[in-house]
Amino acid sequence: MVLPRLCGSLVIGGFAGTSLPQGFAERLASGELGGAILFARNITADVEQVAALCASVARTHPDPPPIVSVDQEGGRVARIKEGVLRLPPARTLGERLELDLLERVGMAMGAQLAALGFSLDYAPVLDVHTNPTNPVIGDRAFGSQPEKAALAGLAFARGLSASGIASCAKHFPGHGDTQTDSHIELPRVRHDRARLDAVEITPFRLAAPHVPAIMSAHVVYDALDDVPATLSHRIATDLLRDELGFRGVLISDDLEMRAVAATYDAGEAAVLAIEAGCDALLVCSDEDAQRAACAALVKRARSSASFRARCEEAHARVVALRRAFVPRALLGDALTAALRPPADVVRALEGLA
Repeated sequence: MVLPRLCGSLVIGGFAGTSLPQGFAERLASGELGGAILFARNITADVEQVAALCASVARTHPDPPPIVSVDQEGGRVARIKEGVLRLPPARTLGERLELDLLERVGMAMGAQLAALGFSLDYAPVLDVHTNPTNPVIGDRAFGSQPEKAALAGLAFARGLSASGIASCAKHFPGHGDTQTDSHIELPRVRHDRARLDAVEITPFRLAAPHVPAIMSAHVVYDALDDVPATLSHRIATDLLRDELGFRGVLISDDLEMRAVAATYDAGEAAVLAIEAGCDALLVCSDEDAQRAACAALVKRARSSASFRARCEEAHARVVALRRAFVPRALLGDALTAALRPPADVVRALEGLA
């Protein structure tokens, strides 16, 4: 495989506007992007627009189609506001629903996302809510007890998977006890390894055999390494792969977030993340940064056989995910019918209001 396609397949990018930009579409078609992430800026109140946009992404490269992804957790992180279930925060779901019903909620949400043409949802959050002053996680976590949070999150993930949507557990190895928001600055977790094992890592240890994707955290864990987890071989490979046994796709959090971008440009961060053990890289807004990330990966792969091998390993995992979860948008009456949620799920959610 030519290097621009090999390396580009590892980048999942975002774009501006409610239709697919020509240049972005061309990079998807050439294989120099591996997928797209949609945000509220890409979505109108018309579900047909969302489905058409997702379908236009999928059509660019039909074998296998690109990843078509979205952050649709529920609560305050829900990019699609109209035409789909309005879920309460994960903490409410985890505290008030039995696991079988929570799985049904995930299945219903997954069915709607699949009908709209998505293939991956960046959910569930498996962080443990242990810090009431945490500015970014809080009620996005399913609970404050590690095992309970894990079981609730995994029930939601099973539901997504049953509907043909890949789940992505986040933020490894745990963002629940931070004082700062990694969108703005680099957080640190100063707990010792015993505490990390008992709390932060526990949900991911339980999830590792069962989820197709995990997202890394832009957080420094003093007991594990002195660089953010996204860029840490000790965390992304030694801990996640070798110790926890994860075999799916490790996706970086957005490389444009200040926790990483304040120190590393997109190209540097991309190379370091792949070297650490990430398989796919989110670059969520800046198309120039997406190109820079791909170019830096290509340059490094040309000069290092071991780095090229690492890219090939990552590419194989990403392609396997793309083949396992294929986006298939519906239109017209079929879309309307597929977006109609099951009555028991509607009743359950009404009972949480």
